[in-house]
Amino acid sequence: MNTNNNVVSKKGPLFILSFNLFIIMVGIGLVIPILPFYVEKFGADAATLGILVAVFSFMQFLFAPIWGRLSDKIGRKPLITIGLFGFAIAEFVFAFASGLWMLFLSRILAGTFGSALMPTAMAYVSDVTSEKKRGQGMGVLGAAMGLGIVVGPGIGGWLAEYDLSYPFLFAGIAATMAGIVSVIILPESYPKEARVEAANDTNEKINQFKQMARALKTPVGFLLILVFLMSFGLANFQSIFGYYNMERFNYSPKEIGLLILIIGLVGTIVQGGVVGKLLAKFGEERVVKSAFLVSGIGFVSMTLANSFTTILLTTSIFFIGNSILRPSLNSFISKLAGNRQGMIMGLNNSFLSLGNVIGPIIAGVLFEVNIHIPYIFGGFIMIVGLVSTKLWIARKNKIMSVEAN
Repeated sequence: MNTNNNVVSKKGPLFILSFNLFIIMVGIGLVIPILPFYVEKFGADAATLGILVAVFSFMQFLFAPIWGRLSDKIGRKPLITIGLFGFAIAEFVFAFASGLWMLFLSRILAGTFGSALMPTAMAYVSDVTSEKKRGQGMGVLGAAMGLGIVVGPGIGGWLAEYDLSYPFLFAGIAATMAGIVSVIILPESYPKEARVEAANDTNEKINQFKQMARALKTPVGFLLILVFLMSFGLANFQSIFGYYNMERFNYSPKEIGLLILIIGLVGTIVQGGVVGKLLAKFGEERVVKSAFLVSGIGFVSMTLANSFTTILLTTSIFFIGNSILRPSLNSFISKLAGNRQGMIMGLNNSFLSLGNVIGPIIAGVLFEVNIHIPYIFGGFIMIVGLVSTKLWIARKNKIMSVEAN
């Protein structure tokens, strides 16, 4: 829904939002290659590391709907700035951690406040774009997030050569600066009259878990399940990617960071320059099905890689599919969300986070059985998404045909 023509006419807000998400994802991404080394100095084992990774997403799972509903009531800008400053505090806590409990506190704060920014930013885009341009806007945000998550490991690996705390100091300072810029420059996108309507809506006061259960019965319910499958697959991939390459190819964190940087740049280019065009030409339904198929092929083919070049090739196939899938699903959901973009995008982020919590846990268990099984299982999940989508679309089309007659 296009609610603010003055904001629509400017490209500045979208740029600021993209920069904000870039900063947050850099802060998340820089953890990937150095977190095992960081917790090692506190005597933590792999199981503790897995919990440390999961707690971040678990806090996102809990708080994303709350922030999303709140953004419908008080506006997008306050939530975006709160998210940035809160995330900055979390990064500083991690940088100066003197015990394992401070690492957990940092991840709890980062997940809590990071979840305030992401769904609100997507709702902001929905406020300032028409349905025709929404896929392109979501693609731009997705590209910024993708770029941040792949540049982050490179920055983290480079700064960690000097001191393990430097990457987190960098992320904290960058998030603080982004928060200040947002306070001064970013305009509000959600008009007061819409906020008053949302504040008076009694449905907004329902317990978030009941909201999630009810959301599954709405037109966006199946799409939220697809979001879970997508995030489960990506988390499955990311959580054991470093361990997989260290055990199979004896790669160092710097080499792993380089791999993530290159394949992530491929995904970023796809999100920023291809997704909008694909959605405009083929529509969300066909693009989502194709993206699940490509992701599944990429997952399984990674087990066949035997060199740096083939690792790049196979992981790029997966990243291309996943990079197309995420903004396509976001656009699809946004079109069905009506005037409750903040709430629905908050729920969207909760299902995303739920996949991010369960994915690493399952991947870790399967990795102990055989290092290839997590990728084979991930490919299976993507095919489940493809088949389910085809069945859902066929059923939806049949219902529409009956109603038309």
